[in-house]
Amino acid sequence: MTVRDVVRVARDTAPVKLHDEARHEVAQSRAYVERILADHKTVYGITTGFGKLATVRVSPSDTQQLQRNLILSHAMGVGEPLSREVVRAMLLLRAQSLALGYSGIRPQVIDLIVHCLNRQVHPIVPSQGSVGASGDLAPLAHMSLLLLGEGKAEYQGVVMTAIEALGRAGLEAVTLEAKEGLALINGTQAMTALGALVLHDAGVLATCADIAGAMSLEALKGTLSAFDEKVMTLRGHPGAAETAANLRGLGQGSPIHKSHEDCEKIQDAYSLRCMPQVHGASRDALRHALEVITIEINSVTDNPLIFATQDQVISAGNFHGQPVALAMDYAKIAIAELANISERRTEHMLDPAVSGLPAFLAKQGGLNSGLMISQYTAASLVSENKVLAHPASVDSIPTSANQEDHVSMGTTSSRQAEMILRNAQWVLAIELLNASHALEFHLPLLPGPGVKAAHQALRAVVAPLESDRLMTDDLEAVRNLLISGTLQRSVEAAIGKLF
Repeated sequence: MTVRDVVRVARDTAPVKLHDEARHEVAQSRAYVERILADHKTVYGITTGFGKLATVRVSPSDTQQLQRNLILSHAMGVGEPLSREVVRAMLLLRAQSLALGYSGIRPQVIDLIVHCLNRQVHPIVPSQGSVGASGDLAPLAHMSLLLLGEGKAEYQGVVMTAIEALGRAGLEAVTLEAKEGLALINGTQAMTALGALVLHDAGVLATCADIAGAMSLEALKGTLSAFDEKVMTLRGHPGAAETAANLRGLGQGSPIHKSHEDCEKIQDAYSLRCMPQVHGASRDALRHALEVITIEINSVTDNPLIFATQDQVISAGNFHGQPVALAMDYAKIAIAELANISERRTEHMLDPAVSGLPAFLAKQGGLNSGLMISQYTAASLVSENKVLAHPASVDSIPTSANQEDHVSMGTTSSRQAEMILRNAQWVLAIELLNASHALEFHLPLLPGPGVKAAHQALRAVVAPLESDRLMTDDLEAVRNLLISGTLQRSVEAAIGKLF
């Protein structure tokens, strides 16, 4: 399964099905759990309590109550609910992990998860409460409440009791058997669901950062020479080469670039000249994070693990979220840096001493303030990102009476990455808005075909700035142009595929 598959199910409601081969593996694993019960063996989470209570033996007659109690007691999350798309991604990824056949769960429980996805029954899952070890216990417990007919759920846009939502969708709650409650909540699916969606959108952002940078470069009459392929070859970082190629393609054949080839300026500011090195480093970091998340999507993160064919149950630590935590902390910094350098380019366009353009891109400056405050907003957002970019993974805190004495805080990393991404999208939208207006001060000179296509896409949603007006709707329209992929598609229609 790929991140793109996750996006298709989470956002586009693509149908989901449990594969016949997977069903066989799951059934085989379940049969082994039944043998453990029949043989009265002591196995963690099957015939014992949980966490620090693992030494407490539980009577076979209490098996169902044990698993139900686990879900009810662990559903202690707080905060605003996770978005519908994140919850759908969680359901998908939990089903994917269980379907690999090492969790000892019955196929019908996975079937219910799949039916909830396909019939769009979504549990209400609070966003806070996971420390990212022993799995995303609180978020996954809230997710699993739905399967028991407990808690609240959303169906057809209306929040109601879970049992009512299941009934309206033609589904029935399940009674959990041995191991099944534990199998549902031991895992990293909350942090991974968030991470997958963030990284998909961050890939779009990285390309749009190149588009915005190319527009600003032309607006500020910068040079393309720093992006020469020979320069990129000497360092060898793939992300830098990709960004440089994008910038060359976007600026190729530009009358604006041609007009100042023999000017006195020797070098551009770093926010222009070093776009391949900065954007490219973010690209490479995001690529690494994506590799980690893709591995996690296709992993078994349960405990204990059932190896039916080897007649073995192993208690281990695959639920620990450290790989995701580190990757998403890295992604946080990478996304924040795309916004940091973007804000600098915006400031250059608004400063007449640097740009040679009217102050704040205002016509009749003084009477009009132009886009002055757009940089204030960008500055606020990048400063907020600097706080959010502090690595969550270094801040472990013991839980469960010190049984769980090192935790990942991976869900915090992923949640913060989502916030940083949202802020960065606004910052890039601000740069695009400024660049679209700045370019028009160079008329009748036109930018290259790539930048021209981007400018036309922006003009389709935002009118030229002739005098001060309320621009909140304009800014939102530009952000929507960015996140929808429309901006990138418009440019690619003119000059071919971008990295």
